[in-house]
Amino acid sequence: MRKFTSLAAAIALLTGCALGPDYQARTPDLPDQWPEHELLGQDTGDWQQWWTRFDDATLNALVERALNDNLNLQVQIQRIEQARAELGLSNANRWPSLSAQANATRERTPETVSQTGTEYISERYAVNGVLSYELDLWGRLAREREAASALLAQSVFGTEAVRLNLITDVVTTYFNLRAAEQQLAITRETLGTREETLVLEEVRYESGASNPLSIRQARASLESTRARLPQQEQRVHELRSALAMLVGYSPRELLSELNFGDAKLTEIELPDSVPAVLPSELLQRRPDIRAAEEALVAANARVGVAKAQRFPSLNLQALGGSVALDSDNLFTAPAEMWSVGANLAGPLFDFGRTRSRIESAEAQLAQAEAQYQLAITNGFRDARDALVIYQTSDRRVEAVRRQAEAIEETLELAELQYEAGSIGFYELLDAQRGLLDAELTLSQAMSDRLAATATLFKAMGGGWSMPRS
Repeated sequence: MRKFTSLAAAIALLTGCALGPDYQARTPDLPDQWPEHELLGQDTGDWQQWWTRFDDATLNALVERALNDNLNLQVQIQRIEQARAELGLSNANRWPSLSAQANATRERTPETVSQTGTEYISERYAVNGVLSYELDLWGRLAREREAASALLAQSVFGTEAVRLNLITDVVTTYFNLRAAEQQLAITRETLGTREETLVLEEVRYESGASNPLSIRQARASLESTRARLPQQEQRVHELRSALAMLVGYSPRELLSELNFGDAKLTEIELPDSVPAVLPSELLQRRPDIRAAEEALVAANARVGVAKAQRFPSLNLQALGGSVALDSDNLFTAPAEMWSVGANLAGPLFDFGRTRSRIESAEAQLAQAEAQYQLAITNGFRDARDALVIYQTSDRRVEAVRRQAEAIEETLELAELQYEAGSIGFYELLDAQRGLLDAELTLSQAMSDRLAATATLFKAMGGGWSMPRS
């Protein structure tokens, strides 16, 4: 009895010990604060749906549909289900398995091997239940569960990262589309003005107030403006197709007329602040960083799995049931049978297979460590670049707006002086071309500033928060 107790205590002690390193969270060298930035405010309101801060109903509807219908996001969601099923399998391995088996045989024994010298026919019936259980002596099963749990978390965080990227892509593509539509409208409006200028110049020529060169210059300016249209129309078409793909349009919808409303770029609200988060909080807010850390946890656990495979496994088995030569005797007291046993098996000579598995697992752990550090570095680079890009895009919008206003004033003065005969037609055309270029540049600059704001939301972790388990 004392020996049995000692054996049971030893087994209990071994089953509570897991080989391999326990995961220790890394503490990277992080700055205490972000550089001072005008957009990083103290607004602590609800920023989970940060795209609604642009106050555009069409954009909100597109993001909502993308979250429901985008195929890439659906693939990621199914990967979560796969990881959850694999975790369930690892959890099931903790417990004994109970199986049932039944068999019936009818056998003819020839006289050549019969002990009685005559052939005979025998029957055998058996119904058994088998209970088997593997003692986790070295923590292999525990490490497998740890790895499976981390991979599930990685799938969840990876899906959140895809979701955040998808929202940002929809938002920035929508802004680019509105800018392209505005540029197309500006060019078409300018084309109409150029046509009127050509007609007026032809009237002036007939009255002797102009010359053939001015006519040709007016016509060249008209055709130059007209030549911009095909490329701008193609740009609008491509952006509509890209946006339709992002939000999950069906093939039938893609081949139909794509209509995303008639909202104007100038009507989109620009958020005046973004919630300021500490650099240390970025590690928890960025789902891509969280996913990389969970991959590191899984790789760390797989080292323990590989090390545990060097040692023997102990399997316990119990069998009970009924065996009889006649089916009528099954489940009677004389037909009862049982057996208990244990099986201890492990590698002796595997010619380096186990060692290679351990070295492979350790190499994968080193890779996961480097990828985690890279994810952190990329996250902070994204945040830094987003802050700088927003600042530069904001200054660019203001500079181009002042440029456009100055050119517009110049054009008004040029028209007056041309009517008075103080300047030639070329100077007037130069002012007109300058205004068109400035208006197109201003439209793109406004789109870039809106996109920079969305990118900053993404770099700071968006409106993402820790998913509930």
